[in-house]
Amino acid sequence: MEYKDQCLVLGLMSGTSLDGLDLAACRFKSNGSGGMEFEIVAASSVPYDQEWRVKLEQAFYLNSAELNKLSIEYGEYTATCIEEFCNRNGLLPDLISSHGHTVHHRPFEKVSLQIGDGKTIRNLTGIPTVCNFRIQDVLKGGQGAPLVPIGDELLFSNYDICLNLGGFANISWKANITRRACDVAPCNMVLNMLSNRLGFPYDDQGKFASQGIVQSQLLAEWNDLEYYHLPFPKSLGREWFLEYFEPVLSHHEFNTYDVLRTSTEHISEQLANFIKKLDEVSNAKILLSGGGTYNEFLISKLREKLPSNLELVIPSKEIIDFKEALIFALLGYLRSRGEVNVLCSVTGANEDHCSGDYYL
Repeated sequence: MEYKDQCLVLGLMSGTSLDGLDLAACRFKSNGSGGMEFEIVAASSVPYDQEWRVKLEQAFYLNSAELNKLSIEYGEYTATCIEEFCNRNGLLPDLISSHGHTVHHRPFEKVSLQIGDGKTIRNLTGIPTVCNFRIQDVLKGGQGAPLVPIGDELLFSNYDICLNLGGFANISWKANITRRACDVAPCNMVLNMLSNRLGFPYDDQGKFASQGIVQSQLLAEWNDLEYYHLPFPKSLGREWFLEYFEPVLSHHEFNTYDVLRTSTEHISEQLANFIKKLDEVSNAKILLSGGGTYNEFLISKLREKLPSNLELVIPSKEIIDFKEALIFALLGYLRSRGEVNVLCSVTGANEDHCSGDYYL
């Protein structure tokens, strides 16, 4: 299928695991049967240096004036990354679609804040920019998350379940004719935090976790957290992690290898338990994406806990690394056309809607 005459959209994603900024230049085209086909023209990740990692990690504690200043600064940084990406790949996008970086996500308080000022990006790049996708959904009574499932619906409908192993693990599936989704558990957020204690940014292939032993008391306390027993729609943010998940560790003095092993057990157990409860689980094909897909030990534990008739599909490196940037490009593309890009069946909002601030 030819894409050369289609709108070129640059999707940007910065996740809670603080790995870096993902950029994916994409084109989309209707497949004539209600879905869409896509082409990723170019994609790359810009790892955050230590200065930006600290700034983004500490943004949670800033006041509103300081956050506004940082949002503009991060918008300037984003624009620089865009310029370098476009020059390197010889591209001139028609549209930029930026998720930004989430600092606060408390939908029950009508709060969801992503920094990376869209107007700044638009002014510095000269390219129309869409951003700030979540707050409208929150104001409509939704969770403001997850937003990726509309992309699962339109781009990856040949899979029964889509499982993203990012800072948080989230899942999307088709219940009869309705798309459903929610955050399931922390994933790379906890694994990377613990790996940092060992002097590494992440647990490569789960090698550190594989050296530890499961601490049953810690596992039981995590499994007993209220969130896991709530119905969906529901979503997780750093606030929940700091208030409920991380404090459980303060009750114990286990070595880091054991905590990594127990975390891996917890993540795989929560995911498997959730999947097994779905009515649509029989002979399902499950598409994996996100950095956790490279954690071979985590994937092996998940396989052990799932029925043998379920197929875990590990896609190309491009999809593993850039699926979320791809889908945020799609969200911006739909916003530019005035089409629905947020599903109320996923977020719990009072209606499907078209979300995002659009700077022409």
